[in-house]
Amino acid sequence: MRTTGTTGAIAGRLEQLRGELPTRNHNARTVAALAANPGCARRGVLDAAGIEKTVLAERLGFPARYGRSPFAIGRGNVFEARVKADDGRELRRLLAEVLGADPDDGALVDVDGPTVPTGPADPTGRPDRPGREERVARTREALLRAASGDPDACAILDHPLLPLDVAGRRAYLEPDAMACRVAGRLHVVEIKSFAIIDGSADPGKLASATRQAAVYVHALRGLAQELGLDPESVSTDIVLVCAQDFANRPIAVVLDVRRELATTRRRLARLSGVEELFAELPEGLTFDVAEERVGAAVARVPAAYLPDCLSACELALFCRDEARGCGTGGGVGTLGTSVRGALGGIDDIGTALALADGTRAPEPGQEDVARLLRRAQALRHEALGGVG
Repeated sequence: MRTTGTTGAIAGRLEQLRGELPTRNHNARTVAALAANPGCARRGVLDAAGIEKTVLAERLGFPARYGRSPFAIGRGNVFEARVKADDGRELRRLLAEVLGADPDDGALVDVDGPTVPTGPADPTGRPDRPGREERVARTREALLRAASGDPDACAILDHPLLPLDVAGRRAYLEPDAMACRVAGRLHVVEIKSFAIIDGSADPGKLASATRQAAVYVHALRGLAQELGLDPESVSTDIVLVCAQDFANRPIAVVLDVRRELATTRRRLARLSGVEELFAELPEGLTFDVAEERVGAAVARVPAAYLPDCLSACELALFCRDEARGCGTGGGVGTLGTSVRGALGGIDDIGTALALADGTRAPEPGQEDVARLLRRAQALRHEALGGVG
């Protein structure tokens, strides 16, 4: 099918940016990572083009360290299997504790279960696994049955598959589970193997889990609307199942992901409006160039590096090196979101230092920040007894 007009122009621009670089299929982790730094135009352009950033990072000479280790993946799989074992007995107990669900109500339906054979048996003895579209169809059917009030409908949907449009490309998202019959509402269940110790969890891991769960909520609401169901029936309260203390015993908490959901919507809407992302890019720009030129091509798209990017983006090492070389001492983003926010529009550390010691006059709009910086400098000078 031939595209014309604006759509055809955008498709051609995306192809030009990619060149022969491999494309990536988005999943919940990659979509959630979009919300980790929504102000980064570079990430927006690369993700809109569907570029595999791991390959691009290698070409830049900054191989990505971002990703999950095989050990962590294996540990997570073992923990998830334990939570769902015996027809989800442990998961049912947890849902009863935090949502008030009836632990004996309904079945646990595995969307990824083998299909019913319709032809000769596979001589290898391997089960016939369903394809993605079949899993989406099973998810749709289970949701409709649960909404109809069928007493035999599933109470827990295991590994449902949700379609989601990401910048014109179809992505398939797989929540760990879904509670389907709790006061007429649907709840996303996210199972992670990291520990909650004395009621607290690692902030970075917790933030990543809530962003990922928000992506599932967004996709599930879209599917509910498509099925003629009320999108509000998909709760913004998700159930996070983790290990308790050091015993590896599952524990569940309910988290409100409304803030993360709003950020996800904005970021996906921005990717869909790729015309705005391309408006200031030079004509003919492509990232599929020789190794010695690819860095200059990527640098043409502004980035908003933050330390958190190291755990969320494959290009983080390149952007960090670039930010450290920005101005005198580097970009303020290298110091974290709180510092960047406090410096309000000042992009590099050299400018901030010059405003602090009075060697540079503030530009319009920088007066308040400059006054605070000079005050902080004076307090530091006083604390050091006039030295430094």
